[in-house]
Amino acid sequence: MVAARYDVLGIGNAIVDIIARADDDFLLAQGMRKGAMTLIDEARAAAIYAAMGPATECSGGSAANTVVGVASFGARAAFIGKVKDDPLGRTFMHDIRAAGVAFTTSPAADGPSTARSYILVTPDGERTMNTYLGAAQDLTAADIDDAQIAAAEIVYLEGYLWDPPQAKEAFVKAARIAHRTGRRVALTLSDAFCVDRYRDEFIDLVRKRMVDIVVANEAELKSLYETADFDTAVRALQRQAKLGVVTRSEKGCVVVSPEALEAVAAFPVDRVVDVTGAGDLFAAGFLVGLARGKDYRTAARLGALAAAEVIQHIGARPAVSLQALAAENGLAV
Repeated sequence: MVAARYDVLGIGNAIVDIIARADDDFLLAQGMRKGAMTLIDEARAAAIYAAMGPATECSGGSAANTVVGVASFGARAAFIGKVKDDPLGRTFMHDIRAAGVAFTTSPAADGPSTARSYILVTPDGERTMNTYLGAAQDLTAADIDDAQIAAAEIVYLEGYLWDPPQAKEAFVKAARIAHRTGRRVALTLSDAFCVDRYRDEFIDLVRKRMVDIVVANEAELKSLYETADFDTAVRALQRQAKLGVVTRSEKGCVVVSPEALEAVAAFPVDRVVDVTGAGDLFAAGFLVGLARGKDYRTAARLGALAAAEVIQHIGARPAVSLQALAAENGLAV
């Protein structure tokens, strides 16, 4: 096998996050489900923006956040996602490249504007997302570069991609190229409501080994297997997946392999400010660990460290070098 040029290549929705603080009454008045990601149209996007308080704009998107975290660990990262050639699209392209991530997907010249997610953060740190997918939905199989996929140790796919049909085709194409060239494919389930929409298809991806690594949180896993019992859901994943990791907030995570279940503690935090990106950054550390040949426990500790860093400030991307933070905690990668 040819040596990998990238540790992790992510494929996902290229989104600009527009983040503001809000209280529960605002969510109620706006008819939002707290903690959920809701897909919205452009008119609803404009209405939310008009109603929300002062906001911070930064490049986001689940898989994009993950690969920025990968780069922060000093690992080699790439991203495939679609933006429009508009102000927000140019912001996204600048930010992800400035973070050290290879990004060569051609922007759309026309069609819908660049995707954006209006993220409301309540005082408990919980985030409620309202996402206009815009140009991100126009990612197609033609945007998947065979050579780039073949050059990645791990190809990381975002569950949200399963919404637009064209993006789904791109997802499947990338997974097939990766496996044909001896690479691994990871899938994040993204959101419990996303799982509700595509449960059978996600289970089929796992069962048929289209994906090698499943990344999920507790709510997503319970939704996948339609059970309120965590242990039951974990046992089902253990029977079906090559490898899985399930995050449980302050309880840490459980690494699930056919041979064993391994619980790994969370890193302590001083104060939870904003949980946006916690799962994305956990995935960054975990995948870097796997790509660099670390054992499952070490990979999970890298993930826990990255998640602990990101939830202590506003925004879904690291505010410090994760490579330096890992070295300080005896986890050099």
